Amino acid sequence: MDQLLAMRAFVRVVEAQSFSRAADQLALPRSTVSKLVTDLEKHLGIKLMHRTTRMVSTTSEGLEYYSHVARLIAEVDEVDNAARGKKVKPRGHLRVEAPTSFANCLLIPALPDFRRDYPDVTLALGISDRTVNIVGEGVDCSIRAGELHDMSMIARKFCELQYVTCASPLYLERRGIPNSPTDLRENHSQVGYFFAATGKAEPLVFDNGSNHTEVDQCEYTTNEGSGLIGMMLAGLGIGQHLRSFVQPYLDSGELVAVLDDWTRPPLPFQIVYPPNRLQSARLKAFVDWLLIRFTCAPGRFNDEH
Repeated sequence: MDQLLAMRAFVRVVEAQSFSRAADQLALPRSTVSKLVTDLEKHLGIKLMHRTTRMVSTTSEGLEYYSHVARLIAEVDEVDNAARGKKVKPRGHLRVEAPTSFANCLLIPALPDFRRDYPDVTLALGISDRTVNIVGEGVDCSIRAGELHDMSMIARKFCELQYVTCASPLYLERRGIPNSPTDLRENHSQVGYFFAATGKAEPLVFDNGSNHTEVDQCEYTTNEGSGLIGMMLAGLGIGQHLRSFVQPYLDSGELVAVLDDWTRPPLPFQIVYPPNRLQSARLKAFVDWLLIRFTCAPGRFNDEH
């Protein structure tokens, strides 16, 4: 058994979720790819994949093995390319996922710069606030907000965005301006964000020196960033959103910032991808471009964009 080829075949099957697609990518017969994976399972003494006539899925042992092997294959390819002095011009198709507000407010307006620098790369941008299955859904990379808990993925933080608490003038005229989080909790309506996977609402968070408090009684919630902006614009209540996303509404007066003396910890954004994907010149180009375009010191990003 060619163990390196068998590991490469296994990685391709996991990512393609298909022996046939993996075989096409490797330019090998399907039967050869199937035998390589079977031989690898025998060599390891564990079952890596569940096979049926309709689908292929990875076992828990297989997923753990994949996380290590994918990194190893990427390192081997990187060493080979370096030894050859190979410089590949980025070209081909990229599938990128991004949260709704980040995509619409920041990423899409910047994409003409990426297109100018890499005209031979095409891009499909999936826009959603859900957490996609990068490997299972054939995604090259995903922009995610918050901390990453999947240790099988590589994550590179590229910015932190600051929050602002705000409401529409219509709401503030009707209900008044809160003077503290306690006032907000007792005398006002709140709108917020809930996580689609759990249905749990995210509280409004306030820090003022050593004081920390949370307000978790939102009357209206949504699982999508643009919807939260819409709720605030509609006068449904006071909410918190990332300043970079609501700045145009603050500038126009459609939203008004309140409780400026209270802050909320900034939200980190990361670019996430499987460990072996960076061997793709087009993905490396996109990651490097994203890091240069958006990386900044905490707090400076909002002033510059």
